[in-house]
Amino acid sequence: MSLTETAYAKLNLALHVRGRRADGYHDIETVFAFCEDGDRLSVESADELWLEVTGPFAADVPAGSNNLVLKAARALPQGAGARLRLVKDLPAASGIGGGSADAAAALRLLTRLWGFAPGLAAKVAPTLGADVPASLLSQSCRGTGTGDRLEPLDLGLTGTPVLLVNPNVPLSTGAVFEAWDGIDRGTLEDWRDGRNDLEPAAIALVPGIADVLEWLRRQPGADFARMSGSGATCFALFADEPARDQAAAAVPGQWWRLATTLR
Repeated sequence: MSLTETAYAKLNLALHVRGRRADGYHDIETVFAFCEDGDRLSVESADELWLEVTGPFAADVPAGSNNLVLKAARALPQGAGARLRLVKDLPAASGIGGGSADAAAALRLLTRLWGFAPGLAAKVAPTLGADVPASLLSQSCRGTGTGDRLEPLDLGLTGTPVLLVNPNVPLSTGAVFEAWDGIDRGTLEDWRDGRNDLEPAAIALVPGIADVLEWLRRQPGADFARMSGSGATCFALFADEPARDQAAAAVPGQWWRLATTLR
């Protein structure tokens, strides 16, 4: 039996950092949305656990015990093997949850392949990273705590055209949170009126993020633009697909881009 899942790209429509925690993590308030596209993961039965990675960003995927797909597999009860194939289309360390989405897709696939109850994946997800529970859900939701306490939301955004753009510079989540100025600027109410509190820190580390944001905000039909997560990927929501596609065609050649829609 062969099964396939999309590891959907994650967006933070807003991200408020409320404070540092004693355990080294941060309390946040965020609104997650997910794109229709992302990495692709397939699995089939095998005697041992095995992972093959291909795609344009395969070289950036950690190997061995640091690989989140293998961590997800090993976090489940081991009763069988699996042959996993990951097509890595999303850039690594880019603020759109690539590794977390891959881990979540692995949990969805392997619980089906190995015949576990669906609730097991939800129990395991928080042990793999703060964004994995949201990526397991892969639908619009509000996240609090470290982003792991989730409340599904109906934002009315399904099918909204969106363009993701990255200056082709990897950016460490840890480094961005470390550079955050520590100021609590208040609670998140409406995501459009919110902000991404990590933008200034990320721009200080990768100034090209400011160029991407400025470029996106100038595009005809773009009615909202912001950085996602800890960066460096930024996104814009568009009034219609032709406007998005026109902007996608004009993205400077040195930048990565993905034209897609929201789930």
